[in-house]
Amino acid sequence: MSRFLLAFLLLCTVATAIAVVYERYRHRQLFVELTRLERERDELNIEFGRLQLEQATWAQANRIDQLAQERLGMKFPEATDIVVVRP
Repeated sequence: MSRFLLAFLLLCTVATAIAVVYERYRHRQLFVELTRLERERDELNIEFGRLQLEQATWAQANRIDQLAQERLGMKFPEATDIVVVRP
């Protein structure tokens, strides 16, 4: 009986040791994945900031006026060209 109990306890100890090793291995894998995802998140945040800055630059009113004048030949109307329509 005691040999059976000793063998059972030894088997349980070995199984527990294997489970601990496996869980530490999984923990390392998940930690590496977490680090990779955090790095990717940081890179995406930097890219998002760049895109917001670029969008703000392209949307500035003076930039739009400049492009309208250069590319489309648009200009502000002279006072004599303005017609007020009254109902």
